[in-house]
Amino acid sequence: MSVLAALEAISVLAILILVHELGHFIAARTQGIYVDRFSLGFGPVIWKYQGSQTEYAIRAFPLGGFVGFPDDDPNSQIPPNDPNLLRNRPILDRAIVISAGVIANLIFAYLMLCLQLGIVGIPQYQPGVVVKPANEQSIAYQAGIRDGDIILAFDGQKLPANSTSADLLKTEIQTHPHQQIELEIQRQQEQVRLKITPAQNADGKGVVGIELRANSKLTYRRPHNLIEIFTIAASAFEQLCKNTLAGFGQLVTNFPQTVGQVSGPVNIVKIGAQLAADNVTNLLSFAAVISINLAIINILPLPALDGGQLAFLLIEGLLGKPLPNRIQESVMQTGLVLLLGLGIFLIVKETTQLTFQLEWVQNLLQ
Repeated sequence: MSVLAALEAISVLAILILVHELGHFIAARTQGIYVDRFSLGFGPVIWKYQGSQTEYAIRAFPLGGFVGFPDDDPNSQIPPNDPNLLRNRPILDRAIVISAGVIANLIFAYLMLCLQLGIVGIPQYQPGVVVKPANEQSIAYQAGIRDGDIILAFDGQKLPANSTSADLLKTEIQTHPHQQIELEIQRQQEQVRLKITPAQNADGKGVVGIELRANSKLTYRRPHNLIEIFTIAASAFEQLCKNTLAGFGQLVTNFPQTVGQVSGPVNIVKIGAQLAADNVTNLLSFAAVISINLAIINILPLPALDGGQLAFLLIEGLLGKPLPNRIQESVMQTGLVLLLGLGIFLIVKETTQLTFQLEWVQNLLQ
């Protein structure tokens, strides 16, 4: 991974955090709520500017940030009963401020998808499904299908030029055991017609012993207009959100098996650097994916996250009064320690793995 690609990936993460914190900041300031600090990063301050109300700062380590409110600042000159302090605002006003970071990340993700479609173009699959017989004894091989063949149609029905084509053919095979299916196949420069009859497995589904995947060779075309960009980006955004939620669901329901798949900042930067090395425009989709993940993580009802604060507001709304400060502080501190512990664990684990990889490469070159 090149230094430049790594810096590009780190810059994307820093921008995502800036967007998140800007969401909180803008939501507060547009409602007239006091904000005394806006910081990008953590650690020592390397640059700061004191505005009329807010101190703006950039800190040494860009993977973090915060918006500071004067509510609990003992040195604040603002009277504790001032209606423009965040804690004195109605629950709805506070909920808007707390959730604004998540909303900002989701909007940003959608805009990144739009931008990529506008720059790179609209992706188009080649028609058909690429196939590979499981072995020479399979029904598919015996029928004449060979590795690399592209099935263009079954029983006269053309397969679409998109990612759903493999699922359509799979469904056709599974729902027609002991029934003959006529296939139209592209084999290099010639077209072949074959007939195949699926067997029936123990579940009553048709099988032919074949691997299917959509024809993944992509071409790109210029979008017809902005409406097409917005529409396709919305569809991609919806699918990314569903996939991300499904991933978090699997993490919870199959925790022992999936915990090893959780990535920390080191691995995320590594993935981003690899994408940037292939094509810098990949950083747009990388930013969209990470931004959606950041939004969903922050909305989880866990201490020290935006979702945890929203949970406190919900309890306050139900009880008619906030929980005692000592309880809130205790819960938030515990959550913060757990999150920091998880972050340190992931960084150490991934840095160690990266060290092993570097040592392996060095030994290989000796």
